[in-house]
Amino acid sequence: MRRLWVTGYRGYELNVFKDSDPKVKVIKKVLAEHLKNYLEKDAEECWLISGPQMGVERWALECGLALKEDYSQLRLALMEPYTAFDQRWNEANQEKLAVIKTKVDFSAPVTEHPYQSPQQLRNYQHFMLTHTDSLLMVYDPEYEGKPKYDYRQAQRYQEQADYSISLIDFDELQEAAVEYQEEQHEENQK
Repeated sequence: MRRLWVTGYRGYELNVFKDSDPKVKVIKKVLAEHLKNYLEKDAEECWLISGPQMGVERWALECGLALKEDYSQLRLALMEPYTAFDQRWNEANQEKLAVIKTKVDFSAPVTEHPYQSPQQLRNYQHFMLTHTDSLLMVYDPEYEGKPKYDYRQAQRYQEQADYSISLIDFDELQEAAVEYQEEQHEENQK
């Protein structure tokens, strides 16, 4: 069994505030390509494990749900750092999280308490690293943002364990955006 942690920027860090933003389509396309490549390496059962954040984590789970039709070995897990993770979110975002939780194969908090301290977030990182074999991040080290903490911790973990880290950086996203624009232009010409 293989287990892949997928994480990255929050939506607001990418200036994405609506699901209809074309950036979401581009990011999901790139994520889906990476996930397909990962799944096609081996036919054994594979878990895509992600978190509850609005942004790359939710988009990755949505990509995974779409891929499950063609990849029967794929399972999806949504892990929250602590209970009531979304309590400070607006109602619409709470609903989005509730919906995705009903669609994944497994969902649970790492700690059975509401937020109490930053240690819960470190425990979450440790859990994700020790319960996965590799990491796929939408992250560019030149533009750190919140994912820098997961990236740095994964690099430290990689020094002591056989753990691969794959990054989808802004150059790759820009190339995909140009390709997407060309495809849209061609469609509009028909």
